[in-house]
This record gives sequence, structure tokens and C-alpha cells, in this order.
Amino acid sequence: MKLLSRYMKKTEFSSYEDFHENFQIDIPENFNFAYDIVDWYAANEPERIALVWCDDNETRRINFAEMKRMSDKAANMFRSAGIKKGDPVMLILKQRYEFWFSILGLHKLGAITIPATHMLTTHDIDYRIRMAGIKMIVCVEGELNAFVDEAQKKAGILEKKMIVGGTRPGWLNFRDEFDRASETLVRPTGEEAPSNHDTMLLYFTSGTTGFPKMVQHDFVYPFGHIITAKYWQNVIDGGLHYTVADTGWAKSVWGQLYGQWFAGSGVFVYDYERFNAANLLAKATSLGVTTFCAPPTIWRFLIKEDLTKYDFSSLKYTVVAGEPLNPEVYERFLALTGHRLMEGFGQTELIVALATWPWLNPKPGSMGKPSPTYDIVLLNREGKPCEVGEEGEITVRTDRQKPLGMFLGYYRDPEMTRNSWHDGYYYTGDTAWMDEDGYCWFVGRSDDLIKSSGYRIGPFEVESALIEHPSVLECAITGVPDPDRGQVVKATVVLSKGYSPSEELKKELQEHVKKVTAPYKYPRIVEFVDALPKTISGKIRRVEIREGDNR
Repeated sequence: MKLLSRYMKKTEFSSYEDFHENFQIDIPENFNFAYDIVDWYAANEPERIALVWCDDNETRRINFAEMKRMSDKAANMFRSAGIKKGDPVMLILKQRYEFWFSILGLHKLGAITIPATHMLTTHDIDYRIRMAGIKMIVCVEGELNAFVDEAQKKAGILEKKMIVGGTRPGWLNFRDEFDRASETLVRPTGEEAPSNHDTMLLYFTSGTTGFPKMVQHDFVYPFGHIITAKYWQNVIDGGLHYTVADTGWAKSVWGQLYGQWFAGSGVFVYDYERFNAANLLAKATSLGVTTFCAPPTIWRFLIKEDLTKYDFSSLKYTVVAGEPLNPEVYERFLALTGHRLMEGFGQTELIVALATWPWLNPKPGSMGKPSPTYDIVLLNREGKPCEVGEEGEITVRTDRQKPLGMFLGYYRDPEMTRNSWHDGYYYTGDTAWMDEDGYCWFVGRSDDLIKSSGYRIGPFEVESALIEHPSVLECAITGVPDPDRGQVVKATVVLSKGYSPSEELKKELQEHVKKVTAPYKYPRIVEFVDALPKTISGKIRRVEIREGDNR
């Protein structure tokens, strides 16, 4: 906690109220996470573990002395390739440890890092190159390389390509360039050094609708994730934190970099080719993970495993985010392991903005209460603050202060920024209601709400009802146009092992929903599928299901 005390007068709090009212960060001028945090550890605690990385064949432990050395080499490698302050560089590196060397090296140069998923196509890459003016792409070996080549020809502005894990004509080889790079790096000063409010990160949102937006974060953004890591994920100084996330997803820097290192926790990464719940459990438990964060999608698979096979003695705390957690999943995991799943809500544009904090008793299915510096207001359709129990859009009030870790705006798109952030409020596009204790409950994305026969139906409550049935592994609720009712509820269902689609099962699921929740919410249409369409962050793409129904 010695490092954290350099930026906070008070690091421990006695209650949620104490935390919310008295949390404060002292942000210095010209802060640079790579120099001021990583290099500080290298100088003061060089043997402290930064990263425990593994795949199915090997394990690598990297301390801060090595992380500094590798990030210095990466910075020099990028500089030799012509990258300088303000240049946009896209990293498509899956869970390779080279991601950490690269992002820190780019931070040290003051370049703009654009993490991206390996699931992109030529069209996606071309769009990103043009929209962000990308100068260089660093990419793992695979079929994606051909997509990058095609996108480069279309866009005509991408200057350099670098491959990790192989060779390819027209590409720089990461290993060769990295090995040649010097380990000596001098921190830039003056105009060469980035300021606090220069752009450090760009994320193309995975999005459930429309074209991806470019979310812009500055060099003080990492401070926001002190809240995420120490006070929501409850990471342990000297512990090992695991957030399940591809490095192309913003959740990666939520749980695999900034806040964890601020708070003194090492980061665990499992680089798998295909998700397998049993393998993930085996790796995480055998290598000593102490705190664990995963989206509901992952938890739904984990509770289907025989958890008695694994040693959870190292595990101290578990959290969940990405989508609301079905109460049935919460209860099952608690019964099987004794650990409560503490929920949180945030966006690529924010940090964790609402959460079930360690001082609060969780209410399964609730997002919890606001983060410090976040003035959360639910606004109804008339733009007025909601009463207790009234549904409204989750907004962040910003006329008094800009919350810690909040984005700068949408890069190169002031109109889109104004559409979402105006009159002193940032509009998240998510709908919720607040109970009498101040806990917020997610209803759905504003465009996911179903209007049927005058009723407003949130998909989450119907999905939670369905997931209680033993035959349902995953499901998505959407609205289908209907001439009489406006819309009717449709359930798209992935079945658990041992169950097969049938008309009898459809009827059984419909009757189950009628018994668990208000009968008018039951799905009049039930479709069985092998898998649900999802974003790289694990969110269900209900819009894709709706589009398929409208074809």
C-alpha cells in the first residue's frame, strides 16, 4: 500500500458512506502509468510479481524489474519503427504477454494505443484504420494477417505492420525487432512528454447496435481503476487477480493492468485458444488466484462443472460484471463455494460506476450503489429524476465535477459526443430503477425494452426466470413485431447438456416463466439454438437476433 499512499491521504474506509464521501486522489502533473507505477516498482520492489501468464503448455512469471526492461525495449522498438507521441497504434494480441510489453512501451512514448479483438474482419479493420488514422498494427499470427493486408490496401494509410509469433512478407517481425531494441530508455520531457489530458487509449466499443464508437481516454484514466480494483474487485496486496477478458476488450485494462498494480496485486492471465470451463478452473485454482472477476456468461458455465474437484482455498473474493447476473447463478455459486458474487456496472466510457462494495450486503441481481465521484441520477422519459421504484435511464451528472476515469468524448465525433453528453449529464443508454435502500436494479438497454399490449418488459427479468429452469444454460429475450400486441416476447434458448429441443419443453418453459414472474411476460415464441450471438466482451447481441427475425 506504500505506492497507493503516494496518491491518497486515506486508503482504508470503515463503511460505504465513509468511502463515498472521503475517497480522494491527488493527481500529479504529467502522470504516466508506465513510468510512475511500473518503473517505481522496478526501482523499489523489483521482485514483486506483476504478471503470471500461462497457456496450456507453459507458465511464465514476470516481476516488475523484467516488466520495466521489456517495456523499455518495446518503447525503443516502436520508436525505431517511426512511432512517436500521438501516433495511433492498434494491438491485436489476444492474451499474449507481448500485449503488456507493448501497451506500456506505447504509454512511455506518449502514443495512442488501440486494443482490438482478434475477431475482426477486413471491413472492421479498414473502418478502424480510416476512423482513427492508425499508423501501425501489431497482430498475432493467423488468418487475421490476411485481413490486415487487405484492409491496408483499401485504406491506403496504414504504414507499418508487425507480426507476433511468426513471419510474413511485408511485416516486421516482433521478436527480431524486440531483440534488437535497446534496454535503455530516457523518460521524455517538454513537448515530447504527454500531458495528463492527451489521449492515451482509444477503444472501439463492441456495441450491441450501430457502428463502433471511438471511446477516448487520457493519461489520468488509470487512476479511476483504483476504485475498480481495490474497492470493488477487492484485490489483495501481494495477491493474484484474474479478470477473464480478451485484451481487445476494455475490461482487460479494468482487470489486468492499471488498478491491480496500483493496489499491489499481481495479474493472472490464461491464454487459451478455446474456452473450456474445466481448464480455466484448473489453471486459476492451481496457480493461486486470490480474486476473480468474470462476466455472467462465464459464471453460467462454471456452475455447471463439478466444483468439488477444485481447491478454492486461495480464492478470497469474486465479482461479476458485463451484464446483470441472474440470481439463480448467484445462489448456485454461493452454495457450491461459499463465495458471494459482488456485482458491478460500468461502460467502456467509464470505470465501475455502480457496484456492490465490500461494506454492502449483496442483493442478487442488483448493481449496487454509486462509485465515489460518480453522481448517478436515474432520469424518466420527461427528463426528471425518478422516484423510488420508477424506471429511468442511468445518467452521470457532470456539471459539478467530471468523475474519475470518465472518457474525454468520442474521438473525432463531437456530434455523437453531444448526443450522449449534454446539459450536464452523460446518458448511458441503460435503464434501471432504484429501491428504497439506494440499490440500483438493471432493466435493460433502452433499445432492448419490449413493449407488448401496453406493458414495458425488460429482457433481464424474463431471462432470470428462464435460467432457473435446469434445462436452460443461456437465453436471450427479444421482442418480435406483432399486429395485435405491438410486440411479443421471444426466448432464444441454449440448452444444458442432456436436454433436447421439443414442443413439450417449449411449453414447460413457458409455464415455468408464468409461475416465476408476471404471466404477461412469458415468451410466446421459444427458439432453441446451439449458441447465442455475442460481442467479444461476452454481451449478448440481442440486436442480431432481432435483425434475423425481421429478415
